[in-house]
Amino acid sequence: MGTPIKGLPALLRKISGLRLLVVGDVMLDHYIWGDATRISPEAPVPVVDIARDSWTAGGAANVALNIASLGARCTLAGYIGKDESGAKLHRILEENNIRAVSTPGTGPTIVKTRVLVQHQQLCRLDRESAPDAYRLDARQAGKLLAREIAGCDAVILSDYAKGILDDELVSLVTTLARNAGKFVALDPKPRRKLAFRDLDLITPNKRESLQLAGIEPPPHAPFPGAAVCARLHELYATKNLVITLGEDGMLLSSGGKILNQIPTAAREVFDVSGAGDTSLAALALALAAGAGLETAAHFANAAAGVVVGKLGTATVTPAELRAYVAHES
Repeated sequence: MGTPIKGLPALLRKISGLRLLVVGDVMLDHYIWGDATRISPEAPVPVVDIARDSWTAGGAANVALNIASLGARCTLAGYIGKDESGAKLHRILEENNIRAVSTPGTGPTIVKTRVLVQHQQLCRLDRESAPDAYRLDARQAGKLLAREIAGCDAVILSDYAKGILDDELVSLVTTLARNAGKFVALDPKPRRKLAFRDLDLITPNKRESLQLAGIEPPPHAPFPGAAVCARLHELYATKNLVITLGEDGMLLSSGGKILNQIPTAAREVFDVSGAGDTSLAALALALAAGAGLETAAHFANAAAGVVVGKLGTATVTPAELRAYVAHES
């Protein structure tokens, strides 16, 4: 069955004229690629012979990378340390025409290092400080972000629970965006318990939506989609809700009621790393470009379908999206 994205060429043209601001937890994704054919004599662990290293933008920076890859302009606001990892991240952003607004902080650049052996992830190593090292107070945020918000078409808040987003900052950004008539989207992390309300879009996954709603279904029970959507609307009054369901696709809701559930578009899944970032970027772009929720969801679903077919944190281009949709039709 084809992927019903109404007016894809026109939608991509509209997206190319947009500018988005992403505010959130910025990271550098580091990949160590190698092979393991023997066990260490020192401990029962594999010895990895390293073939190469690669780096790309992660977290909120990956959301920005996906926005740029889909043809829109993007400004990224988040903490980037004055260290070697920060310099690498700045170069990646510059190469992709992403303008970085680095917020004050005291910690190192957040780095996730993944060790891959024969295209399988062996382990992940995280370098980061406590959340206080990355927190941005509202007064600093107002000075940094007011002009950026005024000059963009939409704002995305990308929360990875690393410290930059708190209630005060979310409230300030939402207020500035609302006053300027801008679209606001949030990818929430429930363990942070952020206070937010009246946003245009939130994009939790299945587990996150249950946590946000405070609903714990019995083991092996079906996902209580109707109850979750109603409760999230009651608590957060979000205009559009898209719950990503992994292999089961996406659940779309507006006004607390389910509109539709669309199946996943993925043909082959190699790596789901960053697929949520791709979905968030594509949904926000399509909605900001004037698409309806269902069209935007099919657009995002196809974009994520391309990305999960790649290994490592990845992005999708308009050409890849057009080819993917043509293949599915």
